[in-house]
Amino acid sequence: MNNSLWQSLPDSLLENPTVGAGRGQPDYRESGTRHGGAAFSQHKLPRPGTPVCCILGASFGTRNLGVNALASSTVASILHSFPGARVFFLDYGKSPATYQVRHGKGVASVELVNLRFSWKLHLRNNIARLLATALLLKLIPLKTVRERLISRNPYLVPIQNADIIGSLAGGDSFSDIYGLRRFFYVSLPQLLVLLLDKPLVLLPQTLGPLNGRVARTVGGFIMRRAKRVYARDQESLDEVRHLMGRNHSKLAFSYDMAFLLEPVAPLNKPGWLANKGPTPPLVGLNVSGLLYMGGYTRNNMFGLKSDYRELVRQIIGYFIEQKGAQVVLVPHVFGGGDDLESDVAAGAAIYEELGSQYHGKLQLISEEYDEHEMKYLIGQCDFFLGSRMHSCIAALSQGVPAVGLAYSKKFLGVLRTIGAERLVIDLRELDAKKIMALVEAAYMSREETAAQLAREMPAVKENVSMLFAWTVSGREKMSGL
Repeated sequence: MNNSLWQSLPDSLLENPTVGAGRGQPDYRESGTRHGGAAFSQHKLPRPGTPVCCILGASFGTRNLGVNALASSTVASILHSFPGARVFFLDYGKSPATYQVRHGKGVASVELVNLRFSWKLHLRNNIARLLATALLLKLIPLKTVRERLISRNPYLVPIQNADIIGSLAGGDSFSDIYGLRRFFYVSLPQLLVLLLDKPLVLLPQTLGPLNGRVARTVGGFIMRRAKRVYARDQESLDEVRHLMGRNHSKLAFSYDMAFLLEPVAPLNKPGWLANKGPTPPLVGLNVSGLLYMGGYTRNNMFGLKSDYRELVRQIIGYFIEQKGAQVVLVPHVFGGGDDLESDVAAGAAIYEELGSQYHGKLQLISEEYDEHEMKYLIGQCDFFLGSRMHSCIAALSQGVPAVGLAYSKKFLGVLRTIGAERLVIDLRELDAKKIMALVEAAYMSREETAAQLAREMPAVKENVSMLFAWTVSGREKMSGL
């Protein structure tokens, strides 16, 4: 165990992590997606020889299927390596909850230990108050006294008892490009873990950019003290290497966790899918509500070179009028009204505008499916285009050729890891004419792309499913970069 990542894990786990056989798998019963619960059910302990795993920055409360896919896939990866492990989320929320999470062998109950990101410092789970408590605890020299004080705090006890603690940070929020508020939103729980002297792993994500001095200082502090720092692309590794100092050996690559997500056929399939045949081709199009509204500023926040709404019209017209295809608008972030993040609202606006013009050839997914069901629907497409990166991952991981209509660096970095960088079209760099030319080229070479994906995906999924076993045992198998 001297060379293992987590000294507190049972020797049996480090010597022989279970792989895929389902041995010792608990008998889970599905009882809905979410229900309220206590802060943490202390009496529910895992069986001897299985770890307690804490995941930061994972949530099912955002209505963003990309975030959901990361959370679900991380749980699946843990339980693939350690059947029977207890997994819980440490994330923000007004109340605790228990989620029923699908994975390869059944459904797991995953509790949310809810923190508060609030000015209400009297709340026991206020992240600032917990950080202050952790700082005071470090001043106490006697370990027994520290442990006694921690045992009285229902929000610190789960962290103290966790064997494996990993942070997802929403996939791309360990950065200050979205502002310092979001950066601290994801960073403060990581600092809490480190102040409690618990080992922290940054799970595969986009790291940086960290442009401001504050973000570089805090981000560098966290990464240097983490046990392992994974990035899901080479650009992220290069971005933060200089912040690691002599600790750059902690940096490692692994694929995006969402490649592992399993598709599940919905019980209520949409009517257009029931009538799908080999022809005409079905093209899925994910329109980002955020881009459609011009970003949070409503004024082309991301600096796209062409008008996004007009580009969407051109793409729809190209596939229906020139290729005789059927186009389905696929949301990947739900919401309504003035919610800028809502792909549903953007899709509804497009359908209202163009639905009568392309009667029967333009379809809209308006029902709220979960991440597994939406992945299944995306997998029925013959070709896909998406402005949400995880909608593209949902397609590519099923062998469906997909074009990433990118607004940030994360698209190119992640798709390059599977040899699909040619499928990334950066909307910040290219005008509409060049974009449409690249869309046409990608569509015409879709069979070649599908064959390549069929060769690549098995190894990619194995890498993600084995991440925790390889990391804990110290026998990481890095591939792809």
